[in-house]
Amino acid sequence: MENSAVLNIKQLGFPWETSDPFLFCVHHEDFYPEGNDSMGPKNTSGRMIGNDFGGKDGWRMYHGSKVPGFPYHPHRGFETVTVVRKGFIDHTDSMGAAGRFGNGDVQWMTAGKGVNHSEMFPLLNRDKPNTLELFQIWLNLPKKSKMVEPHFKMLWSESLPVHKTTDEQDKPVEVEIVAGKIGDLVAPAPAPNSWAADPANDVAIWNIKMSAGSTWTIPAAQKGTNRKIYFFKGESLKADGQDIPSYHSAQLDPEKEVVLENGNEETFILLLQGKPIEEPVVQHGPFVMNTPGEIQETIMEYQRTQFGGWPWPEAEYTHPREAGRFAKHADGREEIKS
Repeated sequence: MENSAVLNIKQLGFPWETSDPFLFCVHHEDFYPEGNDSMGPKNTSGRMIGNDFGGKDGWRMYHGSKVPGFPYHPHRGFETVTVVRKGFIDHTDSMGAAGRFGNGDVQWMTAGKGVNHSEMFPLLNRDKPNTLELFQIWLNLPKKSKMVEPHFKMLWSESLPVHKTTDEQDKPVEVEIVAGKIGDLVAPAPAPNSWAADPANDVAIWNIKMSAGSTWTIPAAQKGTNRKIYFFKGESLKADGQDIPSYHSAQLDPEKEVVLENGNEETFILLLQGKPIEEPVVQHGPFVMNTPGEIQETIMEYQRTQFGGWPWPEAEYTHPREAGRFAKHADGREEIKS
């Protein structure tokens, strides 16, 4: 459509395709059953334990053997932003830091020069299902920041501002602001060395919830910003008058306001935007650098140092069932939530 604010529309795969400064986004939704005494599923028969991505019975063990999740693995040169909509994650890392977060919490982790971390999904409920839904977003770091010290910051659900509005028919729309701002509502500061830490980079991560039949206008962003919406749950949606099929993305013109018109069901949309870093990207698995030589150096360093090793008794360590939401940082600082 000529002069449309919608530049292209694409079906979502696994992972989701993103634009610079983002590297990719994965959407995990697993309908886990009741947990056993070890906080894992009671029955794992018929699964490829250690590499279970098939989705049998609506859930996956991923690389976990007893508890679903991702046992310790390295990262370098970028950031992970983990947005947990439902369920919980147990975090441990090579810095000795740890945490349990979920049900709306966000962890913003800068891998920087190198870190090992484990992300396990404990099934805390013994007597009811343990649904898990999350996004993990990989945000690149510019060359000047790729070798900073590793760091993570918790954006607890209670701290995330929510833009609440109603349209002309009094139908509500809510936008949770993980990064960026809407009007006077500003997200908590991200990790300090993040590309998102400079407002000039126009980074935004928004969770948009539209009630059935509602309308909302996405405000314009800065010139040169890459902006995409991901329509991941709902029946139908229009953006600037164009139909966006369910489980599709739409790249938007950042300089234009975009009217979203929802269909007959509640709809959920993720928005990712930011000014591009515009540097070469060379990725080898969990390492993201600027040149093949830097990747080779990273591999050799990891083989030599293991990025500090692993201080925890298990590769897929989980915290006690009775532990609540908490974060223990590498400097010893602790945050205890309800």
